[in-house]
Amino acid sequence: FTFAYYHRTKGFGVPPDLVRVHTGQLSPEYKFHVHVRRYQLDDLPEDEEKLSEWVVQKYVEKDAFLEQMKENWTDSIEGGVWSEKCNDIGDGMDDGAEEPPYGADDVSPRVVTTDSPATHVSLTMCGIFGVYNLPGDANAFRQRALYLSKKLRHRGPDWSGCTVAGNHILCHERLAIVGVDSGAQPLTNDDESLILSVNGEIYNHKALRKMCPAGTHFKTQSDCEVILHLYKHMGPDIVKHLDGIFSWILLDTKKNRVLAARDPIGITTLYQGWNSKQPGTIYFASELKALNEECDRIIAFPPGHIFDSETGKTTRYFEPTWWDGEKIPSQPVDYDLIRESLEKAVRKRLMSEVPYGVLLSGGLDSSLIASIAARETEKIVDGKLPLNRDGDEVDESAVALWPRLHSFSIGLEGSPDLAAARVAADYLKTVHHEYTFTVQEGLDAIADVVYHLETYDVTTIRASTPMYLLSRKIKAMGVKMVLSGEGADEIFGGYLYFHAAPSAADLHTETVNRVKNLHYADCLRANKSTMAWGVEARVPFLDKSFLEVAMNIDPKEKMSFKGKMEKHILRKAFDTSDDPSARPYLPDSILWRQKEQFSDGVGYGWIDSLKDTSVHKVSDETFAKAAERWPNDTPQTKEAYWYREVFEQWFPQEACTESVVRWIPRGDWGCPADPSGRAQKVHDAAYEKRV
Repeated sequence: FTFAYYHRTKGFGVPPDLVRVHTGQLSPEYKFHVHVRRYQLDDLPEDEEKLSEWVVQKYVEKDAFLEQMKENWTDSIEGGVWSEKCNDIGDGMDDGAEEPPYGADDVSPRVVTTDSPATHVSLTMCGIFGVYNLPGDANAFRQRALYLSKKLRHRGPDWSGCTVAGNHILCHERLAIVGVDSGAQPLTNDDESLILSVNGEIYNHKALRKMCPAGTHFKTQSDCEVILHLYKHMGPDIVKHLDGIFSWILLDTKKNRVLAARDPIGITTLYQGWNSKQPGTIYFASELKALNEECDRIIAFPPGHIFDSETGKTTRYFEPTWWDGEKIPSQPVDYDLIRESLEKAVRKRLMSEVPYGVLLSGGLDSSLIASIAARETEKIVDGKLPLNRDGDEVDESAVALWPRLHSFSIGLEGSPDLAAARVAADYLKTVHHEYTFTVQEGLDAIADVVYHLETYDVTTIRASTPMYLLSRKIKAMGVKMVLSGEGADEIFGGYLYFHAAPSAADLHTETVNRVKNLHYADCLRANKSTMAWGVEARVPFLDKSFLEVAMNIDPKEKMSFKGKMEKHILRKAFDTSDDPSARPYLPDSILWRQKEQFSDGVGYGWIDSLKDTSVHKVSDETFAKAAERWPNDTPQTKEAYWYREVFEQWFPQEACTESVVRWIPRGDWGCPADPSGRAQKVHDAAYEKRV
């Protein structure tokens, strides 16, 4: 039997229309937090019409957890109860509510809590800004630092923090995902000699806590605080033990030392800058826009690296077995291992106290993530998958769940992605939210997309614009976290141009290079398109353990030839057709759907319109002088010229271009210059066959 207890808040929480609560006279500015308690009934009352009242008296009123909730929530409304057997019970409601907050078949969010609030962890995706070794007292720079940090507030609209220590300063703009009422940053140890500003989440923080010496005092329940305590014993080597996504700046005031690190693949963003007039000062920020007014040299901080001011060096800490692209692996395919490791990668990313969903394009990658997330959510809701499992890096302290998973898609009217996403959503029984945009709406957003993405790469801008528009819709619903499918194409050679790979060795080298450079393209898009609106995207395919499995497979198995579709082994790993008793992950029309790049799949008219618009915006005479204006990284098309020009309007400093790397198609493989997947011959052939 299930009991729902919900309390109203102003500002943060789930919107009433999303919870579907009849709020009577409540102001629409109120939002709700919903907690659900499940009770195993020992028996049933004789009069089942009084089931609601009976459960409240026998179970709910004796629930110590709910008593703690009532003490903490001074403005609360007691919710209703329901069960699969009595779906329409409305007893126990007050404050004008006429029916339970949601029924067994409804779609509203709920938070399943397995312990008291004191055990909640604090996971934050946010914006960080820091300056090390300012000339003079950093207090004189405080207001300037707050101004620069404010440029990152879209990443962390929930709260701001600033700490000054000597001639150093750390700022933080926080987006709370778990532990929404705690975990303010920057974090400090007991004597405040160590200060940490971090953007990220550490999935193995509980295992790391066990590595701390006995008696270690944790001031917060933040998953990231463990970095401070283990640094005292491990020094910079702490970063080698972290499983998660992160960018952080750690200040050791006793040693006048700063460390800065970025996660292995660069899923989070981090930039480093210098000012030639202050050669001893180092700047760090989550985005370029917080540095370009202060620094005359800026770089994208390399993923998998850590900077140590004590040595003045930035060194690579991430050294997986597959990192050398010239070393060709020979491991046979283990389909069970591929499937199980991806399922675990999704599972560990379901930590959230706020409503979440999945980005669903209807392609293989996003659909697999949606399928796994739906299964994992279903298991926990049904009590078939206990949250507390030994050996599994799943945080059991707080997991936000929807009784049904929500999915989100976007495209032009009639686009391939919208049609395929509907098929996938119907099959997975997700609560699907479909949005269409017009070409003009996309064109109107280009300038803002370039500002937030901080790049002029053609492929990235094309694909980021729909994702940027969709993220705004998602945030308007009160959703703060989504799962996304980035990374699979790089890992498994999924882009259509991989069909042209001359050999398995060439394909493997290319996949390694593509994964290494994801932080310039797809990771940058996934992070900044969503964080522009305060939404976090999590990418299970780029899990360290999953990469270790997938990148060590013999590349011959990844080759596409003799009618063998791209990403064949990934599709095969989730194909249950050989086992009639197994529940299929996806319908065949999705599992074996040909690759569509996101910028193509949202509607073929999107890219065509961008090209046409650039022809009108950039004259032949202007384009002919492109090399004079930009002798380095000269735009090769009018579309590229247009984006470069918009980028320069936002970021006129020459230093800003150092952080941009464009995706250049493999012309040596015979691929066309246009990076669109639709430009590849294999796509044309498949499309003509479908038509």
